[in-house]
Amino acid sequence: MASKKKSEGEKLYIVHGVQEDLRVKKKSCEDYRCAEVETDVVSNKKKTARVKLGHTDILVGVKAEMGTPKLEKPEKKKLEFFVDCSANATPEFEGRGGEELGSEIASTLNNVFSSEGTVDLKSLCINPREHCWVLYVDVLLLQCGGNLFDAISIAVKAALFNTRIPKVRVLEDEEGSKEIELSDDPYDCIRLNVDNVPCIVTLSKIGYRHVVDATLQEQACCLASLLISVTSKGTFTSMKKVGKGSLDPESIFEMMETAKKVGKSLHVALQKVLDEEESLGTSRQKVGFLG
Repeated sequence: MASKKKSEGEKLYIVHGVQEDLRVKKKSCEDYRCAEVETDVVSNKKKTARVKLGHTDILVGVKAEMGTPKLEKPEKKKLEFFVDCSANATPEFEGRGGEELGSEIASTLNNVFSSEGTVDLKSLCINPREHCWVLYVDVLLLQCGGNLFDAISIAVKAALFNTRIPKVRVLEDEEGSKEIELSDDPYDCIRLNVDNVPCIVTLSKIGYRHVVDATLQEQACCLASLLISVTSKGTFTSMKKVGKGSLDPESIFEMMETAKKVGKSLHVALQKVLDEEESLGTSRQKVGFLG
């Protein structure tokens, strides 16, 4: 009984703090925790990015493989998402505990990237209706400390920014047979345009206010949240409600306005980090996957 009272007291403390726009470490309701972003953290063919947001730790890898576009919709489904919830991330993931969450995250990412223009899919086309590049995006949850979807979306954009696709030539002989030739030059490649790749901003309703980047303790006080994916220009690509609680229209409108403002700032900060890291080239000191 004592631990339950303490838990209820902690929740009450958090709720009252949010109403006064006071959170842990003097954050306001619209502040993110300090995020660490690093690319190329694993030495393999995948382009990787690791994001640590508070106690949440995410690793994303992107691998390009040649495939065949679907004839009914040749411009669609050139991104495939797979999510693995490490058993070390939280005891809840032991056994098959992480499969349901992994499927939910993959479904959300597919929905976020289903909007036309989020990724320049035309650049992935090799030979219309015959060959295209397919991007396989693997998400690994290393540690779960709240606000998973935002951290994952940041890592996905960072990994896509770091992705390079080899240039190819389509050679056709006199009989009409076609052959694909990949460039051997590692610098002869195509970069993805990530200007319209969205980031997810999760707005959690606590009391009569909402917060971004909720911690696990704050999530325990939240009955409903909105997951809103926002581009760098403030355009929404998707919106999803989670939680058993309800949200009134006025709250939804306020949360959308916050998502647009916070999302644009998030993109600016992320792009600054990515540009600075890239400008260092091979001279930058890498922390690495096990750093």
